[in-house]
Amino acid sequence: MYGNPSIVSDVMTHTVAAVGRQARFKEIVQLMQDWRVSALPVIEGEGRVVGVVSEADMLPKEEMRDNPDVAHLQLRQPVDVAKAEAATAGDLMSSPAVTVQANATLAEAARVMARDGIKRLPVVDRVGLLEGIVSRADLLKVFLRDDEDIAEEVRREIVSPLFPPSSSAVQVEVHDGVATLTGRTHDTAMVPVAARLVRAVEGVVDVQFDLAHDDRGVGEPGRP
Repeated sequence: MYGNPSIVSDVMTHTVAAVGRQARFKEIVQLMQDWRVSALPVIEGEGRVVGVVSEADMLPKEEMRDNPDVAHLQLRQPVDVAKAEAATAGDLMSSPAVTVQANATLAEAARVMARDGIKRLPVVDRVGLLEGIVSRADLLKVFLRDDEDIAEEVRREIVSPLFPPSSSAVQVEVHDGVATLTGRTHDTAMVPVAARLVRAVEGVVDVQFDLAHDDRGVGEPGRP
């Protein structure tokens, strides 16, 4: 009803570095260095994502250098030992992969990242084939949206339906992503609704109100 949220395909990276199950440890490290990424999708067949190998999956090998007592480590951290001894992407990866589809909203992708504590998500189609990757930095791109573009959407999609000119005189300004609604309205009960909707607009950082209650009769001669 109130605009179309940006979706993952709007901000994702389409060219993605990925590895197969048999990729060797040093090959993975080199690829991460070359692409300046901290994780790589692991694919098989025509590009189906089966896992993700990250720096966190690979660090146990370095930790093993300081404590070679494998038996001791197995008692405390059996998963870390398995990864410390792994030499291929298939053994190192976290599986199943946490993924997102290209038509998911940015809010949905952000919730998945927060829930699972990850920095990037492989983007897959309906059958799990790799289409791209989206990172935390990609999700933040929405906050680079032009202030006037945001203001126009707020005026058109929120202020106009909730505060029609027949009962209100509301102005919208946006500065550095902060939307400010000023003026007067006959129906202040709609302010909390407007606040929720404005905060949901892509690029809005915060919303402020300076709306006075207009208790003049609606429809009186000479009255707005």
